Amino acid sequence: MYLGIDLGTSELKAVLIDGQGNIVASSHMALTVQRPHPQWAEQSPDSWWEATNAVAATLRQKAPEAWAAVKAIGLSGQMHGAVLLDQQSEVLRDCILWNDTRSADECNWLMEHHPEFLTIGANMVMPGFTAPKLLWVARHEPDIFNKIGKVLLPKDYLRWKMTDEFVSEMSDASGTMWLDVAKRDWSDELLTATNLTREQMPSLVEGSEKSSVLRADLASQWGLSAEVIIAGGGGDNAASAVGVGAINEGDALISLGTSGVIFVVNNQLQAAPHNGVHAFAHALPNRWHQMSVMLSAANCLRWVCQLLSTTENQLMDEIGQLSEMQKKQAPVFLPYLSGERTPHNDPYATGSFFALKNETTRAQLGYAVIEGVTFGLADGMQVLKETGTQVSQCSLTGGGARSPIWAQLIADVMDIPIVTHPASSSGALGAARLGWLADGGNQDAVCRKPDVLSRFIPCAENQGWLSQRLEVFRLLYKQQKQARALMP
Repeated sequence: MYLGIDLGTSELKAVLIDGQGNIVASSHMALTVQRPHPQWAEQSPDSWWEATNAVAATLRQKAPEAWAAVKAIGLSGQMHGAVLLDQQSEVLRDCILWNDTRSADECNWLMEHHPEFLTIGANMVMPGFTAPKLLWVARHEPDIFNKIGKVLLPKDYLRWKMTDEFVSEMSDASGTMWLDVAKRDWSDELLTATNLTREQMPSLVEGSEKSSVLRADLASQWGLSAEVIIAGGGGDNAASAVGVGAINEGDALISLGTSGVIFVVNNQLQAAPHNGVHAFAHALPNRWHQMSVMLSAANCLRWVCQLLSTTENQLMDEIGQLSEMQKKQAPVFLPYLSGERTPHNDPYATGSFFALKNETTRAQLGYAVIEGVTFGLADGMQVLKETGTQVSQCSLTGGGARSPIWAQLIADVMDIPIVTHPASSSGALGAARLGWLADGGNQDAVCRKPDVLSRFIPCAENQGWLSQRLEVFRLLYKQQKQARALMP
């Protein structure tokens, strides 16, 4: 048996898989985000560890025999978060998350004074990444910065709690901006730019390699063998890719979670930093990937449901009853509730509805939201294509993948087939697969593509009017940016 743990933003998920790759049991625990100031997003690392223990206890109760047979654990998690520990390994402050955009000024300073981030780091410095967060801490919380003993990413904090070892892996480390992405090693030059050293970083392994073993006392507490291997694991999107078998050149997925991601596998590093495209190491050796990332995706649907006092399922049912004419007359929504990354790199972008009327219904507001998120993904796909990347089909994962309405909309707007799979916990599934690989599993057998649950083919009848609405969407962002420049 193999255990995969995926530390997301809104929940921690875990799955148990057997030696044939079948999911035997799963569990999850909700997490909350603190927003003490505008543009801030933080979480307490203690809450992650509490959730991990709760999920472990649930799985042990659900499937006691399978649980006791666990041989390896893989870890997946939200990327870029800054977990700061002092010399005694005490947490210095709450973790600054991936969707925290307070470090925009620090990004501008790093790009101006250290252009080597574009070449060695292979990416444009954006507020979501870890390096500018640390520069912000140095400038605004110098007492904390001066006490830093280790900087960990969220899933690697869980690894430390499980093993007493400070270890990360290539895919997650790529998103810090301190990794030489081509060489797959920390860059002393990039670390120096933010007044940090290699000694303050975790050691690095590949995602499919053994990083350590479970602490003996924790193994006893959890009812597991003290010889359980902890794999390197992967950042959430790289692990999700492993979960849907996206491991070869050209394989692609769209993740509709809190954020929205288009992920394409490459056999070599294909950097295009000026387009806002991310180029990171994959969780498997000798592979890289490109990503387009939007900061608010399924989160936008969750947000509008809270405002409308309804559930996501109920609102999606109402959206499904809309006629084509009602969709054409719906408002146009900009999904930038937390700023935006690809392609705009604009931490100050905001969400908005355009063309609200007295007649606008709740269902039309919901439709506008999922359409606006889809248009944001289309912007990301466009810049990926401008780098020469071609995508012929995408797997759809994340919470949004449960909606056939949304999947069809993505197929229509992207003009490519979209496929969904039975296992929705692909990040946790990918993590479990990486644990299996670390235990000696064969890559082709472990990382096979899952069965296709549904296939959505582009509908030409919808593409004309959707294309017109996409033009309006893009114009509205340009106008918003001009309007923001006039604000006092």
